[in-house]
Amino acid sequence: MAERTFVMVKPDGVGRRLIADIIGRFEKRGLKLVGLKMQVMTEALAGEHYAEHAERPFFPDLISFITSGPTVQMVWEGNEAVSVVRAMNGATNSLEAAQGTIRGDFGLSMQNNVVHASDSVDTAKREIALYFNENEVLDYGMPDEQWLS
Repeated sequence: MAERTFVMVKPDGVGRRLIADIIGRFEKRGLKLVGLKMQVMTEALAGEHYAEHAERPFFPDLISFITSGPTVQMVWEGNEAVSVVRAMNGATNSLEAAQGTIRGDFGLSMQNNVVHASDSVDTAKREIALYFNENEVLDYGMPDEQWLS
């Protein structure tokens, strides 16, 4: 089975109507969308998602931002999906992200950087489980997959 990773379009990306642009970039790169949902995150869910930052001074602002509007959660599948998505997203600080990356092209700041993605396979598994039940992540074949591997 190909590697899976978690991606979230943050409230700034949703508010700026960038969902289709972001999805399109991952699809054009050859990744397969296997899970998708939209929600306004609760503070409890946001706290679980960002638990590793709980003691940091920016944590309250982070929770306030991520719960301020709708987010889109996705599971993407493909060869080395975690590293491919991280490279496509660019540096966390949008002001340092290379042009051609999602954050470099659409992000405005460190916080308003449009998208989140898992930083490792283990993190991806944890984050996917936070947002998706097993039956919400699909396992399906595509006619063109023989040339993707």
